[in-house]
Amino acid sequence: MSLEALIGSQLVLGIPGTEAAPDVIAAFRETQAQSLILFTRNHDSPEQVIALVHDLNEALGRRLLVMVDHEGGRIMRFPHWEAITHFPDALTMGRTQGEEQVERQGRTEAEELRQLGIHVNLAPCVDVLVEGSDAVIGDRSYGSDPELVTRLSLARIRGLQSGHVAACAKHFPGLGAVPRDPHKVLPTITLDWTALEEIHLVPFQRVMEAGVATVMSSHVCYPGLGEPDGWPATFSPKLIRGLLRDRFGYEGLVLTDALEMGALRQFGTIGEAAVRAAEAGHDMFLICCPELDAGREAAKTLRRAYESGRLPQAELEASASRVERLRVKFVA
Repeated sequence: MSLEALIGSQLVLGIPGTEAAPDVIAAFRETQAQSLILFTRNHDSPEQVIALVHDLNEALGRRLLVMVDHEGGRIMRFPHWEAITHFPDALTMGRTQGEEQVERQGRTEAEELRQLGIHVNLAPCVDVLVEGSDAVIGDRSYGSDPELVTRLSLARIRGLQSGHVAACAKHFPGLGAVPRDPHKVLPTITLDWTALEEIHLVPFQRVMEAGVATVMSSHVCYPGLGEPDGWPATFSPKLIRGLLRDRFGYEGLVLTDALEMGALRQFGTIGEAAVRAAEAGHDMFLICCPELDAGREAAKTLRRAYESGRLPQAELEASASRVERLRVKFVA
């Protein structure tokens, strides 16, 4: 596989509209991106979403890995179509439903998403909620008890993945105590190692041991985990390689959150953010904005980093292998 194709396996791109327009096709061809993420701006009916994915695949001569945030409650990319069941938010499910009902939710979501041509549900949030934290998580969490969050997260993941849709545990190493919204600014979680290990890391470790297909990191600083204040988990080899990979032994895909979020703006371009995330140990980079040039910039900057030796190609090849294993399991 060429260097460009290897880099393309790492890129998850958002697009501006509802059709496989020439500029969209050109961007995927130039970057060789293998994955697409869908948002509300990309649909107006189930039939149109199916056509969009089909037309892109036909134009590119390959099947894209398609992702969506489909958490339930307020985080739903599709409206109240008859083809899609609208489940309550995770906090409501945690208060009113048990493992059997949550696993059934995952199976239903998998069936409905597969019919739309979607392979990855970027859910569930396995963050443990802390009272007084920013509402960015809030009702997206199953609750403040790490054991409850763990049990229901495991049930949701079982349901999704038994239905041939990859699940995503987010936002590692835990966003439930975040004081400000990382979509806007770079926040810091000041909890010490004991609180993080005994509460917030518990669900992540358990779902990774159970085989969750993907894990998403957070754009948040965690000085209590040994990183200096001002350095987010997204760019932290200590947290991604050291904690997630080496200590927890996770072998699945590690994704960034959207690289265009406000938390990362102070660190430079999207391309530089992708390189730093690769240095930390991420496999895939979410570039969710509708501006197609953002994906081109990331591809070019990553290529320069690999060609110069700043990033080792052996790690790129390992990431591409992990992506391919997921594709074989959930796309084929």
